[in-house]
Amino acid sequence: MRPQCGPDSPRYSRQIPLLGADGQEKLSRSTVAVVGLGGLGSIVSLYLAAAGVGRLILVDGDMVEEGNLNRQILYDEASIGLPKPFIAARRVRSLNSCVETIPVYERVTRENADRILGEADLVVDALDNWGGRLVLDDYTEQAGKPLVHGAVEKLYGQVMLVAPGGPRLRAIAPGREKEGMIPVIAPAVGVIASLETKLAVEALLGDYSRAGRLYVIDLRLMDIQSIELRS
Repeated sequence: MRPQCGPDSPRYSRQIPLLGADGQEKLSRSTVAVVGLGGLGSIVSLYLAAAGVGRLILVDGDMVEEGNLNRQILYDEASIGLPKPFIAARRVRSLNSCVETIPVYERVTRENADRILGEADLVVDALDNWGGRLVLDDYTEQAGKPLVHGAVEKLYGQVMLVAPGGPRLRAIAPGREKEGMIPVIAPAVGVIASLETKLAVEALLGDYSRAGRLYVIDLRLMDIQSIELRS
């Protein structure tokens, strides 16, 4: 049976009471770029597709490795050695064939950012390095687009909605990159990615009430702290 693709599809019946019919329609007309299709990007991509975001630009320059499979749920063993964006696009379409997917098999740089991200209404940072994050921060500031940031390590994570004209991601950037493998377990990734998705949906619907706050999540203590940043 061919799925019903409009915002009044039965698949959205549980969320329309919360988002409203107009809100669901707005999601269906939105384009989101998910940059980084690892653990965070896997879950963000699937949840945005499930929510009915009409168009996803899926960006990553890596191939699937066996070490990804403990947390990167877009992929399976048959995906090992294949480019992440194309597997991600296929997986997203299998969940919601009404969502248009645009796989981009390259890394975002200052030189190509507008070409890759120019059509996005909102950008999601699902990267694992601050150099790439700051490229997104600078581009979205210049382009006047909202940016949703997420990062996770061990049992800790953080999320932030960066709004046009508000405090930037560079305000919380560390002095230098961490080197080596970042230890993490899947449930921690899932929590942070879910919070990123929530911020993204709110921003797409015009709610910027949480912008400019860094939310720091300690899953060891099951605690969330909110830190207000200044421009």
